[in-house]
Amino acid sequence: MPPRVSKNRPLVAVVAGSTRGAGRGIARALGEAGAIVYCTGRSVRGAPSAYGLPETIEETAEQVTSLGGAGIAVQVDHTDESAVEALFARVASEQGRLDVLADSVAGEDPILQAWSHVWDTNLDHAMDGLRQGLLSRVITAKHAATLMRRKKRGLIVEITEADFPFYGGNVIHDLVKTGIKGLAFRLAEELRGSKVAAVSMTPGFLRSESMLRYFKVTEANWRDGGKKDPHFLHSESPLLIGRAIVALAKDPDVMRWSGHLTSSWEVAREYGLSDADGTPRDWGVHWKDVVMVEMPVMKEGTNRQIEWLERVAGRLRWYVGT
Repeated sequence: MPPRVSKNRPLVAVVAGSTRGAGRGIARALGEAGAIVYCTGRSVRGAPSAYGLPETIEETAEQVTSLGGAGIAVQVDHTDESAVEALFARVASEQGRLDVLADSVAGEDPILQAWSHVWDTNLDHAMDGLRQGLLSRVITAKHAATLMRRKKRGLIVEITEADFPFYGGNVIHDLVKTGIKGLAFRLAEELRGSKVAAVSMTPGFLRSESMLRYFKVTEANWRDGGKKDPHFLHSESPLLIGRAIVALAKDPDVMRWSGHLTSSWEVAREYGLSDADGTPRDWGVHWKDVVMVEMPVMKEGTNRQIEWLERVAGRLRWYVGT
């Protein structure tokens, strides 16, 4: 069962990029916990997604409310600093505080999705990808942190991909996702004195609305997608990463996580969380036992990351004399 918050003091949260995917799952899990959730994004009824997808922030807010929370849809372009500043000013005016920011903006941005080598990468929209995928995070964190620092508490979660430094995709995708991990570490360092925690977190193989459409299944019969890709049988619903974030937000010792790069499954292990169907999910175990075995090139690249990390760690230990 997901953690519950006190009815006397519900969590106040902003979920940026809550239209679909991980963002919607996070908003829903906060709804389960009775939270007040500002669901932000660009896709609203009458003005659908620029990606050609049907989901809207109003639908997400309605789902939050139906699960026991209070969903509030706010159309925001998170690359527009004035709009972001106005969002957090509204939260401050209406609620007096902010407990959680979960930022999943541009999680399914098509600019970041194509796989290619550096020399084959189409850079026509590279600046848009960096602006939407990374600069928007900086803008949003800036104004969330300003509000959280006043109360000397809060949790910022930057949603990324992979619980290790470098992942793949195209070079813009990798710069964005790696930058998000670094942003969370920097935020943690700057906010440590204010008792505001910041982490970066990845979901596993996410059973998002787009992925369900790709496999031509629904959440009711999603296991049929395993006939096309057996790895899909180890996928997780977007609710799991949301429940992980709720667990962190409810932990009085959440600062022990601050600065770390973690995952839905690592947090789920720590707090004994289950997925939407009541069963545990652990993409990390599947990645280690199956994906690494099936893809030697992935294992080779991972070993090079280990070498890179160990060299950096050794240098830092030398600097501090340990």
